[in-house]
Amino acid sequence: MLFTDRVEAGRRLAEAVRHLKDERPVVLGLPRGGVPVAYEVARALEAPLDVIVVRKLGVPRQPELGFGAIGEGGVRVLSEEIVRHAGVGPKEVAAVEQREEQELRRRAVRYREGLDRVRVEGRTVVVVDDGIATGATAAAACRVARAQGAARVVLAVPTAPADTAERMRQVADEVVCLSAPHLFGSVGEWYRDFSQTSDEEVIALLSRAAAAHPHVTGVGVEVAEELEVEVDAGAVRLAGDLALPEGAEAVVMFAHGSGSSRHSPRNRWVASALREAGLGTLLFDLLTPAEEGDRRNVFDIGTLADRLLGATRWLRERESLPIGYFGASTGAAAALRAAAGDAAVGAVVSRGGRPDLAAPRLGEVEAPTLLIVGGNDALVIDLNRAAQAELRCENRLEIVPRATHLFEEPGALDQVADLARAWFIRHLTSAGDRPGPVHVVTP
Repeated sequence: MLFTDRVEAGRRLAEAVRHLKDERPVVLGLPRGGVPVAYEVARALEAPLDVIVVRKLGVPRQPELGFGAIGEGGVRVLSEEIVRHAGVGPKEVAAVEQREEQELRRRAVRYREGLDRVRVEGRTVVVVDDGIATGATAAAACRVARAQGAARVVLAVPTAPADTAERMRQVADEVVCLSAPHLFGSVGEWYRDFSQTSDEEVIALLSRAAAAHPHVTGVGVEVAEELEVEVDAGAVRLAGDLALPEGAEAVVMFAHGSGSSRHSPRNRWVASALREAGLGTLLFDLLTPAEEGDRRNVFDIGTLADRLLGATRWLRERESLPIGYFGASTGAAAALRAAAGDAAVGAVVSRGGRPDLAAPRLGEVEAPTLLIVGGNDALVIDLNRAAQAELRCENRLEIVPRATHLFEEPGALDQVADLARAWFIRHLTSAGDRPGPVHVVTP
């Protein structure tokens, strides 16, 4: 099958994926050449269009060999096997990732020209390229979309080698390929016009698509309203706000930090982003109004952790859903201390936290733990690194560039929300790797 150009290829591909229209998908094009194809697909499906910007992480002494990939929202996909066999040390991994992260951010800003990233949580995502050869970049894009919370990932391309198309089923729920010949030289040989796509063309197509979907929220669920509840935490009853979107697969409990409460605007911002992704949230006060007046209570990590455990038992009696903890400041220490006492907790996220205050119980935490710290919060960075060294569970430290302790800088809290959302979706929901069918559409 020979295509005139990317526009014609996109229109043919749109016909092959028209069965997805009722799923209200999001279409993500791989820049640059995949975007003109994706634009035609999005237009036919009446779907929002965005780019999916990924960067391959190459082995330092063999950069063509990828040991992983990164994407927006703090998503990182690593092949532990390649890292081990290639002898890539932690410092080398960090150096490569830091370099590629800078380039990823630059490209994302350049392509969108001020447009917001379309959220994919809970949605069917159609990843589109103009063709694939080895499939490395397409596979990374599918994994990144999954890690960002996509409920279902469909890879759609005009052409690919037959064996590559088959292999892609390991990373996508469905693969749609118009032409999959066994003899395959390059993607360009299947186009009469395969001239390079410019950045300006990508920007123009994204702007045009955004104009057609000005009110896209990027979410596939109705955001639930909060219900005022009285949380039985054992020795005390605490005021809280519980919200469960329809079909929620998990609930995140918020442990607030020193001098804060369930009305914290920063935690409410993050909670709102989680609910938009279809996750339930429980924000509640760890201290009674009388207790809040004594500053010593906000550093009583043992009591705060006991309250959190009591509230967790109360929530489990109401809802049989996986539970995660989101802790801020001293609340992060309480969350980790509570997780050490409850192996059923599915994931923990700390924002600007003091995980060091959970010592000596850190080594008992089994829940995958994400530590988020502002890049300009030097003291807390050091405390988090020291605490991270004590953790034995799956863990990660994310530093938000130029952010201070409260993440008040423009866009900083958005990054926190993106990181937390991806972590909880990955560890608490069913949006894991699921192989699916391969469609090869023959002429």
